[in-house]
Amino acid sequence: MDRGPGRARGGIRGRRGERLIESPRGPEDEADQPLSDRMCILTRKVKEEADLIRFVRSPEGLVVPDLARKLPGRGVWVSLDRAALAEAMRKRLFSRGFQAETTIPPDLPDMVAKLLRQNALSLLSLARKAGEAVSGFTKVEEMLGRGRAKLLFHGTDAAPDGCRKLDRLAEPGVERIVLFDRQELDLAFGRANVVHAAVAKGGLAEKLSAAVRRIETFEGLGGPSEDLKREDD
Repeated sequence: MDRGPGRARGGIRGRRGERLIESPRGPEDEADQPLSDRMCILTRKVKEEADLIRFVRSPEGLVVPDLARKLPGRGVWVSLDRAALAEAMRKRLFSRGFQAETTIPPDLPDMVAKLLRQNALSLLSLARKAGEAVSGFTKVEEMLGRGRAKLLFHGTDAAPDGCRKLDRLAEPGVERIVLFDRQELDLAFGRANVVHAAVAKGGLAEKLSAAVRRIETFEGLGGPSEDLKREDD
């Protein structure tokens, strides 16, 4: 699959009923709350949690993104879309959703984007520590050749020739991700000059794939992924 552009799916649904109100309850209570609590405050459409971003109101009255959906308090939900978040800010819908005057950080969309990227990179780092991710052309080539790879990463500044050579080795179903620059990949792997990386099939690869889809969806980078297509020699 070619994963510069992407998609997002998954999550759970609640039940129909009550209206949004401020509440001291934690996310464990919110999981049993009504369907309206999973409604985007801008579009008023009910969506799955993975297609939304949860926000809470801090004691100081500040909007705080809660990507892990674990912070205490009543959550307000916005579609996983940078433009939708900016429009919700412009219309001051957070104060309406929390039913209290709420301060919105002007850089909130960039804060969300940064958190989404940090989450994906932390999963990539975890995969590396678990021995399920490799970096460097030779090691990536070997994992692809053995049919073990699920995700194939190229740095945004990677040379096209090197990318093509690795792409040709990828079996159908391998997801190709061109999203992170060399500095970000370096941090994830704890070493310098990481241009190519691969993650083996398994649970961590699935979680990382979902995290990447959330970034792509938020940034509007395209539609559903397609299977990686080999180029003709």
